[in-house]
Amino acid sequence: MQRLETTDLKEARRSRIAQFSGRSATLKLGGSMVTGMVRSVQEDKSSETPRWIVTVIPKQAKGQ
Repeated sequence: MQRLETTDLKEARRSRIAQFSGRSATLKLGGSMVTGMVRSVQEDKSSETPRWIVTVIPKQAKGQ
């Protein structure tokens, strides 16, 4: 399970849609690309700029 942080509202929305539809998603967060099932999307209200913590269960590559 990976926890990623984003300040991009568009990525947060895509993550939330993937979470509720049950589809895997490819997200580009923090300069890295992760493909997998979105487990949770939580808004972090402790900072002045809006940011979201996205928890993803990465999809295993074939043959592993």
